[in-house]
Amino acid sequence: MSTVNSQDDEDTFKILIATDIHLGYMEKDPVRGNDTFVTFNEILDNAQKNEVDFVLLGGDLFHDNKPSRKTIHACLQSLRKYCMGDRPIQFEILSDQAVNFYNSMFPWVNYQDENLNISIPVFSIHGNHDDPTGADALCALDILSCAGLLNHFGRSASVEKIDISPILLRKGRTKIALYGLGAIPDERLYRMFVNKQVTMLRPKEDEDSWFNLFVIHQNRSKHGATNYIPEQFLDDFINLVVWGHEHECKIAPCKNEQQCFYVSQPGSSVVTSLSPGEAVKKHIGLLHVRGKKMKMQKIALETVRTFYMEDIVLADHPDLFNPDNPKVTQAIQAFCMEKVEMMLDNAERERLGNPRQPGKPLIRLRVDYAGGFEPFSVHRFSQRYMDRVANPKDIIHFFRHREQKEKNDNDLNFGKLVSRPASEGMTLRVEDLVKQYFQTAEKKVQLSLLTERGMGEAVQEFVDKEEKDAIEELVKFQLEKTQRFLKERRTAAEEEKIDEEVRKFRESRKKNAEEEDEEVREAMTRARAHRSEDAVLVTASSDEEAMDTGMKGSGDSDDGFPAAATRGRGRARGRARGARGQNPTARGSSQRRRGSSGRESATSSRTYKPVSVPAKNMSIMDAFRSLKTDPLNSSKSYSEDIIDDDSDVEVVSSAAASSKVNLRLSFTPSLGKRGSQSQTSRGVDFESDEDEFDPFQSTATSRRK
Repeated sequence: MSTVNSQDDEDTFKILIATDIHLGYMEKDPVRGNDTFVTFNEILDNAQKNEVDFVLLGGDLFHDNKPSRKTIHACLQSLRKYCMGDRPIQFEILSDQAVNFYNSMFPWVNYQDENLNISIPVFSIHGNHDDPTGADALCALDILSCAGLLNHFGRSASVEKIDISPILLRKGRTKIALYGLGAIPDERLYRMFVNKQVTMLRPKEDEDSWFNLFVIHQNRSKHGATNYIPEQFLDDFINLVVWGHEHECKIAPCKNEQQCFYVSQPGSSVVTSLSPGEAVKKHIGLLHVRGKKMKMQKIALETVRTFYMEDIVLADHPDLFNPDNPKVTQAIQAFCMEKVEMMLDNAERERLGNPRQPGKPLIRLRVDYAGGFEPFSVHRFSQRYMDRVANPKDIIHFFRHREQKEKNDNDLNFGKLVSRPASEGMTLRVEDLVKQYFQTAEKKVQLSLLTERGMGEAVQEFVDKEEKDAIEELVKFQLEKTQRFLKERRTAAEEEKIDEEVRKFRESRKKNAEEEDEEVREAMTRARAHRSEDAVLVTASSDEEAMDTGMKGSGDSDDGFPAAATRGRGRARGRARGARGQNPTARGSSQRRRGSSGRESATSSRTYKPVSVPAKNMSIMDAFRSLKTDPLNSSKSYSEDIIDDDSDVEVVSSAAASSKVNLRLSFTPSLGKRGSQSQTSRGVDFESDEDEFDPFQSTATSRRK
């Protein structure tokens, strides 16, 4: 019997699954500051005790795109403590790792690095909180990958077409094809799925013998028409989908009857919002895979801070509360205190059975005071629980449920948006607010040249990604395009005719969403390019200033160099800012001489020539005036402003199609849906018994046969 068990271990993958750890969330809070770090240690400790083959994370390992030094240090400390050691790795990788980890300077899995001792490999995709940004498109996971403590996969090289190439793993006779796709804006990914621009590559040899595991980090529940990813978009050859981003724990695999695959939603390991979905008990999963069979074992997290939530509708208690009673506010306050005390008693009883649980719980009491009632002072109420609750400032949340009288799609009810509590899962995005503002604004402040969609995307880039030139580049780009349109139409230089042509051109752009998205992407690329070029100019100017000042100093002594470099750097910044006012053509030529290396390192798949703009804030009428004074401008060819260069995309896609020669493995895209293929023919078997954990009961008999 022991021989059979040892053979089962040789053929069985044990994978620890977790998502949305959000390291660094509320790290400055004196009570909750260390919650994420303690729970992360518990997750890795479970991986070590269960001797898993590897850990699989579904995105949002960090809460912030630029985590603090404390968060980075705590993460490195945990990974080094639990994931490094002499325990041998029992599985091998068959796929071309240069394709799986193409973005890394070390394109191979970390446990195969001869300079590292890795006992538990960690594979992770990025989420929307820790996604790659900036000119170099780096994220915090790339830092961990470069340090050799984590394997970052699932990055898409292009925004126009996505080819998902799996990591092929083999342990004994079990083979897993691990697919991953990092977070992408839901609307964009939805459109790419509809346009069939997302392809999942499959092994050409014995494609039905692989267990296909897919990790994704997107909206699963529908937040809008295209602001989510339907499960029906995913290919039907997948066996199990690990879905990140959704914080409610639904880790037990649920079968999609239409696609015939299972979906597991592990949820977050920390409470990041006081909403009903976060009140569900937190778990991680221990996934066993042998052949085409799988079993998910739920592991409850013991270090997660308890969260209790309850709703009160005052109008449902007419026997207790009368709005005409002058002392009704005191009665409501006493009733709320009683409810809070009951939740605190429940939390204390639960903590006595689990000493690892934090002492102060999270309490949330939502009070609907519709019906003529008045709320009491929340701050005064919270003073009683400063030492007993982890969130004393927001224990009570008052709101009023308003009934919709008439539904009018044209009129936006901003009062409804404000009154709806944020804890109910409502998310307002920057681009939506910009669009709503301009749709309801007066006519004199309406946009006449730009579109609301483009401006919203630019503002979101400015807010979320700190692209300081995003709005400026978008305005400049659309201004240039409108000027070209007017010149091609040979519009007379009269203000009324120009306004009419501009209005028609704007309406035509609004109807073509894909072209507008392309404009925004090009403008953002130019903004990133300008930022990197400015950095190159600052560096080059600093070097020249340092050399000039050094030569004016006393001979070749080394003592004068530090001071000279400091002074030169200060003047170079001023010169770099002033360079923006120069002729763009001249500036572009100087950048080609000095900053070619900086521009070659850009990750964009397009290259742009500088566009001649008469002035930074030039208007449409100014362009026509300049045409009259300089007739040579009319013969200038505007078709040379933008040069398409898809060489980067072609290189990546050709590399994705390659494979190791000695394994004779190649990838072929899955052509369409295979609806006729049944779950039985694929051989997937999921067992959901949680009490008696015996995932493979019929293994011995089948092997004897």
